[in-house]
Amino acid sequence: MGKITGFLEYERVKEAYEAPQARLGHWREFVATLTDAEAKKQGARCMDCGIPFCSNGCPVNNVIPDFNDLVYKQDWRRALDVLQSTNNFPEFTGRVCPAPCEAACTLNINDDAVGIKSIEHAIIDKGWSEGWVTPQPPQRKTGKRVAVVGSGPAGLACAQQLARAGHFVSVFEKSNRIGGLLRYGIPDFKLEKSHIDRRLAQMEAEGVEFYPSTYVGNPEDAQEGLTVRTPESLRAEFDAVVLSGGAETPRDLPVAGRELQGIHFAMDFLRQQNKLNNGDRLRGQISAKGKHVIVIGGGDTGSDCVGTSNRQGAVSVTQFELMSRLPEVENKPLTWPYWPAKLRSSSSHEEGCERDWAVSTKCFEGKDGKVQKLVAVRVEWVKDKATGQLKMREVEGSQFDLPADLVLLAMGFVHPVRKVLDAFGVDVDGRGNAAADTDSYRTSVDNVFAAGDMRRGQSLVVWAIREGRQCARSVDEYLMGTTTLPR
Repeated sequence: MGKITGFLEYERVKEAYEAPQARLGHWREFVATLTDAEAKKQGARCMDCGIPFCSNGCPVNNVIPDFNDLVYKQDWRRALDVLQSTNNFPEFTGRVCPAPCEAACTLNINDDAVGIKSIEHAIIDKGWSEGWVTPQPPQRKTGKRVAVVGSGPAGLACAQQLARAGHFVSVFEKSNRIGGLLRYGIPDFKLEKSHIDRRLAQMEAEGVEFYPSTYVGNPEDAQEGLTVRTPESLRAEFDAVVLSGGAETPRDLPVAGRELQGIHFAMDFLRQQNKLNNGDRLRGQISAKGKHVIVIGGGDTGSDCVGTSNRQGAVSVTQFELMSRLPEVENKPLTWPYWPAKLRSSSSHEEGCERDWAVSTKCFEGKDGKVQKLVAVRVEWVKDKATGQLKMREVEGSQFDLPADLVLLAMGFVHPVRKVLDAFGVDVDGRGNAAADTDSYRTSVDNVFAAGDMRRGQSLVVWAIREGRQCARSVDEYLMGTTTLPR
Protein backbone atom coordinates (compact mmCIF):
# COMPACT_ATOMS: atom_id res chain seq x y z
CA MET A 1 0.00 0.00 0.00
CA GLY A 2 1.07 3.56 -0.64
CA LYS A 3 0.63 4.64 2.99
CA ILE A 4 1.35 1.75 5.32
CA THR A 5 0.42 3.71 8.46
CA GLY A 6 -2.48 5.65 6.92
CA PHE A 7 -5.13 3.84 8.95
CA LEU A 8 -3.37 5.03 12.11
CA GLU A 9 -2.99 8.63 10.97
CA TYR A 10 -6.32 9.47 9.34
CA GLU A 11 -9.90 9.19 10.48
CA ARG A 12 -12.81 8.23 8.28
CA VAL A 13 -14.37 11.23 6.53
CA LYS A 14 -18.01 10.95 5.51
CA GLU A 15 -19.44 12.53 2.40
CA ALA A 16 -21.09 15.88 3.11
CA TYR A 17 -24.89 16.16 2.95
CA GLU A 18 -27.01 19.20 2.21
CA ALA A 19 -28.94 20.28 5.31
CA PRO A 20 -32.29 18.42 5.74
CA GLN A 21 -34.55 21.46 5.51
CA ALA A 22 -32.81 22.65 2.35
CA ARG A 23 -32.92 19.32 0.52
CA LEU A 24 -36.60 18.76 1.35
CA GLY A 25 -37.36 21.55 -1.12
CA HIS A 26 -36.17 19.65 -4.19
CA TRP A 27 -35.81 16.17 -5.71
CA ARG A 28 -32.13 16.37 -6.63
CA GLU A 29 -29.25 14.43 -5.10
CA PHE A 30 -27.79 16.12 -2.03
CA VAL A 31 -24.61 14.12 -1.30
CA ALA A 32 -21.31 15.83 -2.16
CA THR A 33 -18.56 13.72 -3.69
CA LEU A 34 -15.29 13.62 -1.76
CA THR A 35 -12.67 16.12 -2.83
CA ASP A 36 -9.45 14.74 -4.27
CA ALA A 37 -7.66 15.44 -0.98
CA GLU A 38 -10.39 13.72 1.06
CA ALA A 39 -10.40 10.71 -1.25
CA LYS A 40 -6.59 10.51 -1.05
CA LYS A 41 -6.77 10.26 2.75
CA GLN A 42 -9.54 7.67 2.61
CA GLY A 43 -7.45 5.61 0.19
CA ALA A 44 -4.51 5.93 2.55
CA ARG A 45 -6.57 4.33 5.32
CA CYS A 46 -6.74 1.03 3.41
CA MET A 47 -4.58 -1.42 5.34
CA ASP A 48 -1.98 -3.81 3.99
CA CYS A 49 -4.15 -6.51 5.57
CA GLY A 50 -3.02 -9.45 3.43
CA ILE A 51 -6.48 -10.91 2.85
CA PRO A 52 -8.92 -8.36 1.36
CA PHE A 53 -12.14 -9.44 3.02
CA CYS A 54 -13.73 -6.35 1.50
CA SER A 55 -13.46 -7.85 -1.99
CA ASN A 56 -15.14 -11.02 -0.81
CA GLY A 57 -17.87 -9.02 0.94
CA CYS A 58 -18.57 -7.14 -2.29
CA PRO A 59 -21.03 -9.10 -4.49
CA VAL A 60 -19.23 -8.04 -7.70
CA ASN A 61 -15.84 -8.69 -6.05
CA ASN A 62 -14.45 -5.22 -6.68
CA VAL A 63 -10.65 -5.13 -6.47
CA ILE A 64 -10.91 -2.64 -3.62
CA PRO A 65 -7.35 -2.47 -2.23
CA ASP A 66 -5.99 -1.75 -5.70
CA PHE A 67 -8.27 1.18 -6.50
CA ASN A 68 -7.87 2.53 -2.94
CA ASP A 69 -4.10 2.57 -3.42
CA LEU A 70 -4.40 4.20 -6.84
CA VAL A 71 -6.63 6.94 -5.44
CA TYR A 72 -4.09 7.54 -2.68
CA LYS A 73 -1.48 7.96 -5.42
CA GLN A 74 -3.96 10.16 -7.34
CA ASP A 75 -3.78 7.85 -10.34
CA TRP A 76 -7.49 8.28 -11.06
CA ARG A 77 -7.48 6.90 -14.60
CA ARG A 78 -6.04 3.55 -13.55
CA ALA A 79 -8.33 3.50 -10.53
CA LEU A 80 -11.28 3.83 -12.91
CA ASP A 81 -9.99 0.95 -15.05
CA VAL A 82 -9.74 -1.28 -11.97
CA LEU A 83 -13.21 -0.31 -10.77
CA GLN A 84 -14.87 -0.86 -14.15
CA SER A 85 -13.18 -4.24 -14.58
CA THR A 86 -15.69 -5.75 -12.14
CA ASN A 87 -18.61 -3.31 -12.06
CA ASN A 88 -20.50 -2.04 -15.10
CA PHE A 89 -22.31 0.73 -13.21
CA PRO A 90 -20.33 2.04 -10.22
CA GLU A 91 -22.26 5.33 -10.37
CA PHE A 92 -25.33 3.33 -9.26
CA THR A 93 -23.68 1.31 -6.51
CA GLY A 94 -21.63 4.31 -5.37
CA ARG A 95 -24.93 5.99 -4.55
CA VAL A 96 -27.40 3.32 -3.44
CA CYS A 97 -25.38 0.28 -2.31
CA PRO A 98 -25.44 -0.41 1.48
CA ALA A 99 -21.72 -1.23 1.20
CA PRO A 100 -21.30 -4.78 2.50
CA CYS A 101 -17.64 -4.30 1.55
CA GLU A 102 -17.25 -1.84 4.42
CA ALA A 103 -18.81 -4.28 6.89
CA ALA A 104 -16.13 -6.79 5.78
CA CYS A 105 -13.25 -4.27 5.94
CA THR A 106 -10.44 -5.52 8.22
CA LEU A 107 -10.20 -2.08 9.80
CA ASN A 108 -13.86 -2.44 10.81
CA ILE A 109 -12.92 -5.03 13.45
CA ASN A 110 -12.02 -2.34 15.96
CA ASP A 111 -12.25 1.00 14.12
CA ASP A 112 -14.28 2.82 11.47
CA ALA A 113 -14.11 1.04 8.13
CA VAL A 114 -12.42 2.56 5.10
CA GLY A 115 -14.93 4.73 3.19
CA ILE A 116 -14.94 2.37 0.22
CA LYS A 117 -18.32 3.44 -1.12
CA SER A 118 -17.36 7.12 -1.07
CA ILE A 119 -14.12 6.34 -2.90
CA GLU A 120 -16.04 4.40 -5.56
CA HIS A 121 -18.43 7.35 -5.89
CA ALA A 122 -15.50 9.73 -6.35
CA ILE A 123 -13.73 7.55 -8.93
CA ILE A 124 -16.68 7.13 -11.27
CA ASP A 125 -17.82 10.75 -11.00
CA LYS A 126 -14.33 11.89 -11.92
CA GLY A 127 -14.28 9.38 -14.75
CA TRP A 128 -17.44 10.87 -16.25
CA SER A 129 -16.35 14.47 -15.71
CA GLU A 130 -12.96 13.84 -17.35
CA GLY A 131 -14.53 12.05 -20.33
CA TRP A 132 -12.83 8.74 -19.55
CA VAL A 133 -16.03 6.68 -19.61
CA THR A 134 -16.50 5.95 -23.31
CA PRO A 135 -18.27 3.30 -25.41
CA GLN A 136 -16.46 0.00 -25.87
CA PRO A 137 -17.91 -1.47 -29.07
CA PRO A 138 -16.72 -4.94 -30.08
CA GLN A 139 -14.07 -5.35 -32.75
CA ARG A 140 -16.21 -7.92 -34.54
CA LYS A 141 -19.79 -9.16 -34.51
CA THR A 142 -20.66 -12.79 -33.88
CA GLY A 143 -23.97 -12.75 -35.75
CA LYS A 144 -25.73 -14.15 -32.66
CA ARG A 145 -28.84 -12.39 -31.31
CA VAL A 146 -29.86 -12.14 -27.66
CA ALA A 147 -33.10 -10.78 -26.18
CA VAL A 148 -32.98 -9.38 -22.65
CA VAL A 149 -36.36 -9.04 -20.94
CA GLY A 150 -36.23 -6.37 -18.23
CA SER A 151 -34.02 -3.30 -18.11
CA GLY A 152 -33.07 -3.08 -14.44
CA PRO A 153 -29.46 -3.41 -13.24
CA ALA A 154 -29.31 -7.14 -14.02
CA GLY A 155 -30.67 -6.75 -17.54
CA LEU A 156 -28.49 -3.75 -18.36
CA ALA A 157 -25.31 -5.38 -17.02
CA CYS A 158 -26.05 -8.56 -18.96
CA ALA A 159 -26.84 -6.61 -22.14
CA GLN A 160 -23.68 -4.52 -21.96
CA GLN A 161 -21.42 -7.53 -21.44
CA LEU A 162 -23.01 -9.45 -24.31
CA ALA A 163 -22.82 -6.46 -26.66
CA ARG A 164 -19.15 -6.02 -25.87
CA ALA A 165 -18.66 -9.71 -26.67
CA GLY A 166 -19.99 -8.98 -30.17
CA HIS A 167 -23.59 -10.18 -30.00
CA PHE A 168 -26.63 -8.27 -31.25
CA VAL A 169 -28.57 -7.44 -28.08
CA SER A 170 -32.15 -6.16 -27.78
CA VAL A 171 -33.57 -5.09 -24.40
CA PHE A 172 -37.34 -5.16 -23.87
CA GLU A 173 -39.00 -3.15 -21.08
CA LYS A 174 -42.72 -2.84 -20.30
CA SER A 175 -42.37 0.66 -18.78
CA ASN A 176 -42.26 3.74 -20.97
CA ARG A 177 -38.61 4.36 -20.14
CA ILE A 178 -35.60 2.08 -19.78
CA GLY A 179 -34.09 1.49 -16.35
CA GLY A 180 -36.41 -0.79 -14.40
CA LEU A 181 -36.00 -0.41 -10.65
CA LEU A 182 -33.26 2.16 -11.17
CA ARG A 183 -35.67 4.39 -13.11
CA TYR A 184 -38.93 3.99 -11.23
CA GLY A 185 -38.09 2.32 -7.91
CA ILE A 186 -35.34 4.52 -6.49
CA PRO A 187 -36.21 8.18 -5.73
CA ASP A 188 -34.41 10.87 -7.68
CA PHE A 189 -32.91 12.33 -4.50
CA LYS A 190 -30.90 9.11 -4.15
CA LEU A 191 -30.21 8.50 -7.84
CA GLU A 192 -30.79 11.17 -10.46
CA LYS A 193 -31.91 9.62 -13.72
CA SER A 194 -29.31 11.46 -15.79
CA HIS A 195 -26.88 8.77 -14.61
CA ILE A 196 -29.04 6.14 -16.28
CA ASP A 197 -29.47 8.17 -19.45
CA ARG A 198 -25.77 8.59 -20.11
CA ARG A 199 -25.18 4.85 -19.57
CA LEU A 200 -27.95 4.08 -22.05
CA ALA A 201 -26.29 6.39 -24.58
CA GLN A 202 -23.02 4.53 -24.05
CA MET A 203 -24.73 1.17 -24.51
CA GLU A 204 -26.51 2.30 -27.68
CA ALA A 205 -23.11 3.31 -29.07
CA GLU A 206 -21.94 -0.21 -28.22
CA GLY A 207 -24.79 -1.67 -30.27
CA VAL A 208 -27.54 -2.39 -27.72
CA GLU A 209 -31.09 -1.71 -28.94
CA PHE A 210 -33.82 -0.71 -26.46
CA TYR A 211 -37.55 -1.33 -26.79
CA PRO A 212 -39.56 0.40 -24.03
CA SER A 213 -43.35 0.08 -23.67
CA THR A 214 -43.04 -3.53 -24.77
CA TYR A 215 -44.67 -6.35 -22.83
CA VAL A 216 -43.20 -9.83 -23.16
CA GLY A 217 -45.74 -12.55 -22.40
CA ASN A 218 -49.25 -13.58 -23.40
CA PRO A 219 -51.18 -10.80 -25.21
CA GLU A 220 -54.18 -11.07 -22.87
CA ASP A 221 -51.96 -10.17 -19.90
CA ALA A 222 -50.59 -6.94 -21.41
CA GLN A 223 -51.81 -3.49 -20.43
CA GLU A 224 -53.51 -1.44 -23.10
CA GLY A 225 -51.18 0.60 -25.29
CA LEU A 226 -48.15 -1.68 -24.98
CA THR A 227 -46.44 -3.49 -27.82
CA VAL A 228 -46.60 -7.23 -27.19
CA ARG A 229 -43.91 -9.77 -27.91
CA THR A 230 -44.78 -13.39 -27.22
CA PRO A 231 -42.25 -15.86 -25.81
CA GLU A 232 -42.61 -17.92 -28.99
CA SER A 233 -41.67 -14.98 -31.21
CA LEU A 234 -38.63 -14.09 -29.11
CA ARG A 235 -37.35 -17.66 -28.99
CA ALA A 236 -37.78 -17.95 -32.76
CA GLU A 237 -36.06 -14.64 -33.55
CA PHE A 238 -33.22 -14.76 -31.00
CA ASP A 239 -30.57 -17.34 -30.25
CA ALA A 240 -30.95 -16.81 -26.51
CA VAL A 241 -33.42 -15.06 -24.19
CA VAL A 242 -32.52 -13.69 -20.76
CA LEU A 243 -35.31 -13.09 -18.22
CA SER A 244 -34.06 -10.32 -15.93
CA GLY A 245 -37.20 -8.69 -14.57
CA GLY A 246 -37.65 -7.74 -10.96
CA ALA A 247 -39.36 -9.40 -8.00
CA GLU A 248 -42.44 -7.30 -8.58
CA THR A 249 -45.10 -9.13 -6.54
CA PRO A 250 -45.33 -7.15 -3.27
CA ARG A 251 -46.10 -8.72 0.10
CA ASP A 252 -49.63 -7.76 1.10
CA LEU A 253 -51.21 -7.17 4.52
CA PRO A 254 -54.49 -9.11 4.66
CA VAL A 255 -56.20 -7.50 7.64
CA ALA A 256 -59.65 -5.99 8.09
CA GLY A 257 -60.02 -2.67 6.28
CA ARG A 258 -57.34 -3.42 3.69
CA GLU A 259 -59.83 -2.51 0.94
CA LEU A 260 -60.18 1.10 2.13
CA GLN A 261 -58.99 3.89 -0.16
CA GLY A 262 -55.65 5.39 0.81
CA ILE A 263 -53.81 2.09 1.35
CA HIS A 264 -51.23 1.44 -1.35
CA PHE A 265 -48.18 -0.63 -2.11
CA ALA A 266 -45.00 1.40 -1.68
CA MET A 267 -43.72 0.88 -5.20
CA ASP A 268 -46.93 2.29 -6.73
CA PHE A 269 -46.37 5.43 -4.68
CA LEU A 270 -42.66 5.76 -5.52
CA ARG A 271 -43.12 4.97 -9.20
CA GLN A 272 -45.66 7.76 -9.64
CA GLN A 273 -43.39 10.42 -8.17
CA ASN A 274 -40.50 9.35 -10.37
CA LYS A 275 -42.77 9.53 -13.40
CA LEU A 276 -43.80 13.06 -12.46
CA ASN A 277 -40.15 14.04 -12.05
CA ASN A 278 -39.53 12.66 -15.54
CA GLY A 279 -42.24 14.91 -16.99
CA ASP A 280 -45.15 12.47 -17.23
CA ARG A 281 -48.71 13.52 -16.48
CA LEU A 282 -50.72 11.31 -14.15
CA ARG A 283 -54.34 10.98 -13.20
CA GLY A 284 -55.19 10.34 -9.57
CA GLN A 285 -51.69 10.63 -8.15
CA ILE A 286 -51.09 9.08 -4.74
CA SER A 287 -50.00 12.11 -2.75
CA ALA A 288 -48.89 12.57 0.85
CA LYS A 289 -49.51 16.32 0.86
CA GLY A 290 -51.37 17.42 3.96
CA LYS A 291 -51.78 13.84 5.20
CA HIS A 292 -50.83 11.68 8.16
CA VAL A 293 -48.70 9.00 6.53
CA ILE A 294 -47.92 5.59 7.97
CA VAL A 295 -45.23 3.44 6.35
CA ILE A 296 -45.35 -0.25 7.25
CA GLY A 297 -41.95 -1.85 6.74
CA GLY A 298 -38.54 -0.81 8.03
CA GLY A 299 -36.30 -1.45 5.02
CA ASP A 300 -34.89 0.73 2.25
CA THR A 301 -38.19 0.92 0.37
CA GLY A 302 -39.92 2.16 3.52
CA SER A 303 -37.18 4.73 4.00
CA ASP A 304 -37.69 5.93 0.41
CA CYS A 305 -41.40 6.37 1.18
CA VAL A 306 -40.47 8.51 4.18
CA GLY A 307 -38.26 10.83 2.13
CA THR A 308 -40.80 11.08 -0.67
CA SER A 309 -43.70 11.77 1.72
CA ASN A 310 -41.81 14.57 3.43
CA ARG A 311 -40.97 16.18 0.10
CA GLN A 312 -44.61 16.01 -0.93
CA GLY A 313 -45.64 17.88 2.23
CA ALA A 314 -46.94 15.24 4.65
CA VAL A 315 -48.27 16.50 8.00
CA SER A 316 -46.64 13.57 9.80
CA VAL A 317 -44.78 10.40 8.84
CA THR A 318 -44.62 7.30 11.03
CA GLN A 319 -42.73 4.14 10.13
CA PHE A 320 -43.45 0.76 11.73
CA GLU A 321 -41.32 -2.36 11.80
CA LEU A 322 -42.64 -5.76 12.88
CA MET A 323 -39.30 -6.93 14.28
CA SER A 324 -37.73 -5.69 17.51
CA ARG A 325 -35.39 -2.71 17.50
CA LEU A 326 -31.84 -3.76 16.72
CA PRO A 327 -28.76 -2.54 18.64
CA GLU A 328 -27.08 0.59 17.29
CA VAL A 329 -23.63 -1.06 17.40
CA GLU A 330 -23.11 -4.65 16.38
CA ASN A 331 -21.01 -7.23 18.20
CA LYS A 332 -18.12 -6.99 15.76
CA PRO A 333 -16.06 -9.95 17.04
CA LEU A 334 -19.17 -12.10 16.58
CA THR A 335 -20.40 -10.85 13.19
CA TRP A 336 -17.35 -9.61 11.25
CA PRO A 337 -16.80 -9.94 8.27
CA TYR A 338 -20.46 -10.71 7.61
CA TRP A 339 -23.25 -8.18 7.17
CA PRO A 340 -24.32 -7.25 10.72
CA ALA A 341 -27.85 -6.94 12.05
CA LYS A 342 -27.93 -3.48 13.61
CA LEU A 343 -30.07 -0.35 13.65
CA ARG A 344 -29.61 1.74 10.54
CA SER A 345 -30.92 5.25 10.02
CA SER A 346 -31.10 6.73 6.55
CA SER A 347 -30.91 10.33 5.35
CA SER A 348 -34.71 10.21 4.97
CA HIS A 349 -35.11 9.46 8.66
CA GLU A 350 -33.00 12.50 9.47
CA GLU A 351 -35.46 14.64 7.51
CA GLY A 352 -38.31 13.88 9.90
CA CYS A 353 -40.00 10.63 10.87
CA GLU A 354 -41.39 8.85 13.91
CA ARG A 355 -40.09 5.28 14.06
CA ASP A 356 -41.40 2.38 16.08
CA TRP A 357 -40.51 -1.29 16.35
CA ALA A 358 -42.20 -4.56 17.35
CA VAL A 359 -45.55 -3.27 16.10
CA SER A 360 -48.17 -5.40 14.33
CA THR A 361 -51.12 -3.96 12.42
CA LYS A 362 -54.48 -5.31 13.61
CA CYS A 363 -56.80 -3.52 11.20
CA PHE A 364 -57.64 -0.31 9.37
CA GLU A 365 -60.70 1.79 10.07
CA GLY A 366 -62.24 4.49 7.94
CA LYS A 367 -65.27 6.47 6.86
CA ASP A 368 -66.99 6.76 3.47
CA GLY A 369 -64.61 4.14 2.11
CA LYS A 370 -61.43 6.04 3.01
CA VAL A 371 -58.89 5.03 5.63
CA GLN A 372 -58.74 7.24 8.71
CA LYS A 373 -57.09 5.16 11.39
CA LEU A 374 -54.64 2.32 11.88
CA VAL A 375 -55.14 0.01 14.85
CA ALA A 376 -51.97 -1.73 16.02
CA VAL A 377 -50.63 -3.79 18.88
CA ARG A 378 -47.17 -4.20 20.35
CA VAL A 379 -45.55 -7.59 20.07
CA GLU A 380 -42.63 -9.44 21.59
CA TRP A 381 -40.51 -12.15 20.06
CA VAL A 382 -40.06 -15.26 22.19
CA LYS A 383 -37.82 -18.22 21.41
CA ASP A 384 -39.71 -21.48 21.12
CA LYS A 385 -38.08 -24.01 23.45
CA ALA A 386 -38.83 -26.95 21.18
CA THR A 387 -37.66 -25.54 17.84
CA GLY A 388 -35.43 -22.63 18.87
CA GLN A 389 -37.29 -20.37 16.46
CA LEU A 390 -38.53 -16.90 17.40
CA LYS A 391 -42.30 -16.62 17.57
CA MET A 392 -44.36 -13.47 17.75
CA ARG A 393 -46.63 -12.86 20.73
CA GLU A 394 -48.92 -9.89 21.28
CA VAL A 395 -48.36 -7.84 24.42
CA GLU A 396 -51.56 -7.84 26.41
CA GLY A 397 -53.19 -4.43 26.78
CA SER A 398 -50.83 -2.76 24.29
CA GLN A 399 -53.31 -1.97 21.53
CA PHE A 400 -53.24 1.59 20.22
CA ASP A 401 -54.32 3.53 17.16
CA LEU A 402 -52.97 6.35 15.03
CA PRO A 403 -54.54 8.72 12.49
CA ALA A 404 -53.81 7.53 8.96
CA ASP A 405 -54.79 9.29 5.74
CA LEU A 406 -52.24 7.42 3.63
CA VAL A 407 -50.80 3.97 4.39
CA LEU A 408 -47.87 2.65 2.36
CA LEU A 409 -47.08 -1.07 2.45
CA ALA A 410 -43.31 -1.52 2.17
CA MET A 411 -42.92 -5.08 3.38
CA GLY A 412 -40.84 -6.44 0.55
CA PHE A 413 -41.57 -8.65 -2.45
CA VAL A 414 -42.40 -12.34 -2.54
CA HIS A 415 -41.55 -13.37 -6.11
CA PRO A 416 -41.54 -12.22 -9.77
CA VAL A 417 -44.71 -11.76 -11.79
CA ARG A 418 -45.75 -15.36 -12.42
CA LYS A 419 -47.59 -14.58 -15.66
CA VAL A 420 -44.28 -13.91 -17.40
CA LEU A 421 -42.61 -17.06 -16.11
CA ASP A 422 -45.69 -19.14 -16.91
CA ALA A 423 -45.83 -17.72 -20.43
CA PHE A 424 -42.31 -19.02 -21.06
CA GLY A 425 -43.11 -22.28 -19.30
CA VAL A 426 -40.03 -22.19 -17.08
CA ASP A 427 -39.91 -24.13 -13.82
CA VAL A 428 -39.94 -22.16 -10.56
CA ASP A 429 -38.35 -22.89 -7.21
CA GLY A 430 -40.05 -23.12 -3.83
CA ARG A 431 -40.16 -19.33 -3.52
CA GLY A 432 -41.75 -18.77 -6.92
CA ASN A 433 -38.56 -17.55 -8.64
CA ALA A 434 -37.26 -18.84 -11.96
CA ALA A 435 -35.36 -22.04 -11.24
CA ALA A 436 -31.78 -21.64 -12.48
CA ASP A 437 -28.41 -22.18 -10.81
CA THR A 438 -25.49 -19.75 -10.60
CA ASP A 439 -23.23 -21.87 -12.79
CA SER A 440 -25.21 -21.76 -16.02
CA TYR A 441 -28.19 -19.45 -15.22
CA ARG A 442 -30.18 -21.67 -17.59
CA THR A 443 -33.85 -22.32 -16.95
CA SER A 444 -35.75 -25.52 -17.70
CA VAL A 445 -36.52 -24.16 -21.19
CA ASP A 446 -33.85 -24.45 -23.86
CA ASN A 447 -32.08 -21.16 -24.74
CA VAL A 448 -33.90 -19.26 -21.93
CA PHE A 449 -31.78 -17.89 -19.07
CA ALA A 450 -32.71 -16.02 -15.88
CA ALA A 451 -30.79 -13.54 -13.73
CA GLY A 452 -31.29 -10.91 -11.06
CA ASP A 453 -34.34 -10.69 -8.83
CA MET A 454 -36.33 -12.91 -11.19
CA ARG A 455 -33.93 -15.76 -10.37
CA ARG A 456 -32.55 -14.78 -6.98
CA GLY A 457 -35.51 -13.02 -5.39
CA GLN A 458 -35.61 -9.51 -3.95
CA SER A 459 -32.07 -8.28 -3.48
CA LEU A 460 -29.62 -5.39 -3.92
CA VAL A 461 -28.65 -3.48 -7.06
CA VAL A 462 -25.08 -4.73 -6.67
CA TRP A 463 -26.28 -8.35 -6.57
CA ALA A 464 -28.31 -7.73 -9.72
CA ILE A 465 -25.21 -6.41 -11.50
CA ARG A 466 -23.26 -9.49 -10.44
CA GLU A 467 -25.98 -11.82 -11.70
CA GLY A 468 -26.25 -9.96 -14.99
CA ARG A 469 -22.51 -10.20 -15.59
CA GLN A 470 -22.33 -13.89 -14.70
CA CYS A 471 -25.39 -14.71 -16.77
CA ALA A 472 -23.82 -12.93 -19.75
CA ARG A 473 -20.79 -15.15 -19.46
CA SER A 474 -22.99 -18.25 -19.47
CA VAL A 475 -24.97 -17.02 -22.47
CA ASP A 476 -21.79 -16.22 -24.39
CA GLU A 477 -20.40 -19.68 -23.64
CA TYR A 478 -23.72 -21.26 -24.70
CA LEU A 479 -23.68 -19.38 -28.01
CA MET A 480 -19.99 -19.65 -28.88
CA GLY A 481 -18.80 -22.76 -27.06
CA THR A 482 -16.25 -20.71 -25.14
CA THR A 483 -16.07 -17.28 -23.53
CA THR A 484 -13.59 -14.63 -22.41
CA LEU A 485 -16.12 -12.71 -20.34
CA PRO A 486 -15.24 -12.60 -16.62
CA ARG A 487 -17.36 -14.17 -13.91
